[in-house]
Amino acid sequence: MVMYRVNKITYYLTQWSFGISLLLSYGFAGKMKIVEEPNTFGLNSPYISQTNRLQPRVTASPVSGPQHLHHLAGKCFNLMESTYKYEFCPFHNITQHEQTFRWNAYSGILGIWQEWEIENNTFTGMWMREGDACGTRNRETKVILVCGSSSKLAQVSEPSTCVYSLTFETPLVCHPHSLLVYPTLTEVLQKEWDEAEQAHYEELVTDQGYNNLLRDIFEDAGLFKSHKVNLEETKAVLNSEAQNSLQKCTEDLEKQRVEIQRLQALLNQHNISFDPQQMAAIDQASETEKDEHLRGDTDIVDLQQQ
Repeated sequence: MVMYRVNKITYYLTQWSFGISLLLSYGFAGKMKIVEEPNTFGLNSPYISQTNRLQPRVTASPVSGPQHLHHLAGKCFNLMESTYKYEFCPFHNITQHEQTFRWNAYSGILGIWQEWEIENNTFTGMWMREGDACGTRNRETKVILVCGSSSKLAQVSEPSTCVYSLTFETPLVCHPHSLLVYPTLTEVLQKEWDEAEQAHYEELVTDQGYNNLLRDIFEDAGLFKSHKVNLEETKAVLNSEAQNSLQKCTEDLEKQRVEIQRLQALLNQHNISFDPQQMAAIDQASETEKDEHLRGDTDIVDLQQQ
């Protein structure tokens, strides 16, 4: 009987040991979990809530420039350089994401689409400005478009602090005339440019005047960020400020009226008479006496009497 119990206990121990070894075998022989890439969700990520996305300082300018480049709007192109991932979304923004596990790994905006750079009737770059703060300034990026077999983000550098240079390759700019400015303008603006060219040729305007005329044309075309003052918006702001000032004065007057009533009630409570006209006369006499002392009239009279 004793031998039977010993054999039974030995059997259970054997089964338990086998189960443990089987479990450990499967546990360690299974596929190891791959460590996921750091969170690189940026400004355009649809997978996270808006509150966790990067917040732009300004709104991107409307799509402008050569018509054949407009279909790039809404697309994004990535590039890995060193420990940073760059995301370029034409006519929208540029973001940078540090690919490390540091608790404060940088993830931010290097610029928001603002305007074109133009030289000699040619689009020479796209300016992304008003990015994240960098010391006393905001980060900004110039995008250079070069001919390539496919559309891709080719290179990113930082020529000076907080100012980045990005090279974007695309077959859309391989044609010699693909980046000319004049063909992108309306007939009205082309006519204005023709007149400016003629005036400059005849030396009716200076070089600076000619450049100012071109800038106005490019601003009207939406190629440059406009710096013109909008009179209607200015009037609206002034009217709003005037209304706010009038409202504030009315509120202050009402507060003073309530305070006067409170003080009058307090005087009546202590049986102290109050005559507004008498108080005004006393105030006027005090001001007159104060003015005389300031002029020194009283002192002069006293000296003459002596």
